[in-house]
Formats: sequence, C-alpha cells, structure tokens
Amino acid sequence: MQRQTGAILLAGPTASGKSALAIAIAEEFDGVIINADSMQVYDGLRVLTARPSAEEEARAPHRLYGVLDPTDYCNAARWRDMALAEIERVRADGKLPIVVGGTGLYFDILTKGIADIPPISDAVRDRLRDLHKREGNAVIHKMLAAKDPDMAARLNEGDSQRLLRALEVVEETGVPLGDWQKRSPSGAILQGPRLWLALTPDRAWLYERCDRRLDWMVAEGGALEEVKSLMKRNLDPALPVMKALGVPELMAVLNGTMERDMALARIKMLTRRYAKRQLTWVRNKMCEANRSSAQDLESLKSDFFPFIRRFLLTAEA
Repeated sequence: MQRQTGAILLAGPTASGKSALAIAIAEEFDGVIINADSMQVYDGLRVLTARPSAEEEARAPHRLYGVLDPTDYCNAARWRDMALAEIERVRADGKLPIVVGGTGLYFDILTKGIADIPPISDAVRDRLRDLHKREGNAVIHKMLAAKDPDMAARLNEGDSQRLLRALEVVEETGVPLGDWQKRSPSGAILQGPRLWLALTPDRAWLYERCDRRLDWMVAEGGALEEVKSLMKRNLDPALPVMKALGVPELMAVLNGTMERDMALARIKMLTRRYAKRQLTWVRNKMCEANRSSAQDLESLKSDFFPFIRRFLLTAEA
C-alpha cells in the first residue's frame, strides 16, 4: 500500500455545501473526512450544529465528529493535536485526508502553528468555573480588568467563554493572553503537500439556505429535543457547547421565556452574521485556494475534481 502524503483542506461558510462535497471527494478519491468545526466535535447536537447525518457519515469515513462529551473543553491547540494524529493515521492507511469545516482558527493553527501557551491546571480552571457559576460574567470581567485590562476592554461582558479563557491564562501564567498571542507561532503543523479548496457562494443565496435549514431543524429535525436533552444535564453555561448557535435561544423557548418565532428570528440573524464572518475569513485568508461559488454539488465537483486529480498526481510524484 502506497503511503499518502497529500491532504485536502476544504473550508467555507455554514450551509454552503461543504459536507456533501467532502463526501463526494472521499468517495471519488478514497478519502477520510476530518472535522474542522469547533461545535461538531461535540456529541449531542448533531442536528443543531449541522453535523453530517448518520446516513452521510456511513457513506465515507468521518473522524473527529461527536467525539467529545458536552462537558468537555476543546480549544484550538487540542483540536490541532487530534487532527494531526488523525491525518497521520489516514495517511498511513494510504488514504487521502480531507479536512473540512468552517472554523478558520482551526485551519490557521493546523498550517501555521499557535502561540505556545502553557496548559491550565485543573485547580485554576475549576476555581474560576465555580466562581463564574456562582457570580456570573460581571465578576469574571471585573477580575480580568484588574489583571489584564487590555483584554477585558476587547471582550464583551456577555462572552463568558473568552472571558474565562483570558482570566485563566493570566492567573496561571502571570502573562496576559494578548502577550502570548503576539509571540511567534510554534508547535506541530501539517506537513506535506496540501490543496486548499474554498466555497464562496453568493451571500443572498447562502442566507436563504441558512434560514430554510433552521426552519427544518426546529420543525422536523429534532433540534428542540436535542436542546431539551442538554438542559436535563444542568451543564455549566460557560461550556462551549452551551454557546453553540441556537442553544441559548431554544433553551429560552423551552423555559417559556422567549416566543418561538422571536427565537427563530434571532437565531437566523446570528447565523447570517456568522456566515458573513466565515465568508470574510475565506476571502481574506485563503488567497491560495481554488474557489467556487457554485450552488449545487455537481457544479462543485466539476469545479474542483480536476484540481484534485492534478494535485494527487503531483503529491505522489
């Protein structure tokens, strides 16, 4: 069996057709799909995070989808380490790694590295999480302002996940998070030939797809049932999974504190904003990528498959 050396990196905004295209690539070129979406790594929210369905996952090997419990924390460095291990296993099997997702930071750290911030001890993390659970965001923001005023000024008081991350870093290391981020990237990165593919669909078309998908998720897909199951676990609201698009609003619907129509309108607005940020990242950061704005799978295959065939011939040479 010939060892594979190349890798496909496929990025694009939510609802742009990445999952379907990744499966088509895997089927055509003997590939394994590796998740690069920060929410799809968690179990329990398959529908709401638009993770590939069980039927789709059965069509081609999928890795790093639903592998972590909602109580877990997955930062970019941890994902990078898991992804590199999976890529190595896929290559050793002679198959093509296809890294697919919409989390731009994950692609950055995979290919460029990241500031080598020391790990946070359980004692510091647990103390701050317990404090946040008792006192809320305002107290965490005030503590951060005293120790790292620059980061506190940059972060919204409602962003509990980033507030806690910044505070635990400065408490653990004595160095503000912003100073760590200014240091030269380090750590393991993806080696070998790579082919960048980017989906850049028309924004109006994309927004309409996002809206229709959410309507289906709630009316038929089981998104409310997923959130109801999450609520039964009484999880820390600072956990990443509790901040997933739609979770806070659907929790409010289930608690009777928000009307369903209002919740859906808000989730659609937030999803459109997220998709816009993803499109901006793709257009600004993926300058070397082969791009397509096609709106159907067959056209995407026609646009990308010739590039992939040429890339694989070069990578194997």
